[in-house]
Amino acid sequence: MNADRYPVPELKDVPEDIRAKILEVQEKAGFVPNVFLAFARRPAEWRAFFAYHDALMVPESVGRESGLTKGDREMIVTTTSAANNCLYCVVAHGAILRIYEKKPLVADQVAINYRKADISERQRAMLDFALKVCLHSDQIEEADFAALHAQGFNDEDAWDIAAITAFFGLSNRMASFSGMMPNPEFYLMGRVPKNKPA
Repeated sequence: MNADRYPVPELKDVPEDIRAKILEVQEKAGFVPNVFLAFARRPAEWRAFFAYHDALMVPESVGRESGLTKGDREMIVTTTSAANNCLYCVVAHGAILRIYEKKPLVADQVAINYRKADISERQRAMLDFALKVCLHSDQIEEADFAALHAQGFNDEDAWDIAAITAFFGLSNRMASFSGMMPNPEFYLMGRVPKNKPA
């Protein structure tokens, strides 16, 4: 991140509610992903961003069911972030994707060419739809919904796919324009087995 242009606040200087959430993430992940502090420079936007993030990526947190798995959601983010050339989101969400799918190669595959990736036909149809929303949302037509329905998705699932794609289009652009870099920890997550205690 261009710290001269957009200084990243110290954790001690962010509002208490935001600090509590960041510490929760740090406890779970073992580090603070750069996006949490970078966006904390504008607390109202941080709250709005992460509220919408959680509604889409953790739908049970708002009492909503989704036909998409956690892995599906991260696969959408990784694939569309690659189409948007967002280094931060491809690396960060690719790491989470590898963990959820328990496949160390899948994030690299879908980021480069999901059509050749080791994924199901259902996931391929989902990513076809997501990529069309990402690049040509004005061209979505009935045949695109029919292709999803043929793989067991319903119209609410289509909404989820589109909303995740659109939300991360915002995230991609903010991360890219500001020069946000992925934490080094993301690069190895899900690629190598965790050390088990002796």
